[in-house]
Amino acid sequence: MPSVTPHRFAGVFTVKDREQESLATESLAPGKTVYGEKLVSEGGHEYRLWSPRRSKLAAAIRKGLSEMPIRKGSRVLYLGAASGTTVSHCSDIVGDQGVIYAVEFSQRSARELIGLTTSRKNVIPIVEDARHPTRYAPIVGPVEIVYQDVAQPNQAEILYENMKTFCSFGAWGMLAIKARSIDSASDINKIYTRELRTLEEHGLEIVESIDLSPLEKDHRFIVCRATEELT
Repeated sequence: MPSVTPHRFAGVFTVKDREQESLATESLAPGKTVYGEKLVSEGGHEYRLWSPRRSKLAAAIRKGLSEMPIRKGSRVLYLGAASGTTVSHCSDIVGDQGVIYAVEFSQRSARELIGLTTSRKNVIPIVEDARHPTRYAPIVGPVEIVYQDVAQPNQAEILYENMKTFCSFGAWGMLAIKARSIDSASDINKIYTRELRTLEEHGLEIVESIDLSPLEKDHRFIVCRATEELT
């Protein structure tokens, strides 16, 4: 019989089943799966296993993430929402009092994302290009966290432009840097260094930087914070 215990991050849980240990979130939409994940019931609650090979945020937690800004009641702008795998777990975490503004450019992925919102009213899908935040500014209210997972060459700039548009002092940025989407040939450490320097030059303090291998090849997960007004 699986056992469920709270993780050190609020809204995240650890499920132990025999010798296997998995991350999970408590489902906001019991009885429904999003990407075929296993459901576990205990004490009248239902939990969704959260695969670190399907979610870079789960991979970062598994690799020792120390700061988790997304919590109950958080208002999150999620860039690169795809079909909603990680979005759905963030939806579980922030709960009914929080909101996820989920931006996705691909029409095909956006259709699945929109379908997710039928059972998750705290997810607001936005079919737009994350490189142009002013296009969806009328839809997005004030947010405390910008989470980004996009395959674009200028990933640090995209994060900064969105934080500048929607956030104020003290806001958090969470960025999955996809090195090979930036440069397919250069040394990945040079790519990471360049992206981190861009964030710092824009007034964002790097809180932590985590190599996601072997869960995600050529990816680094960054948590940063606005320590001054973004201009």
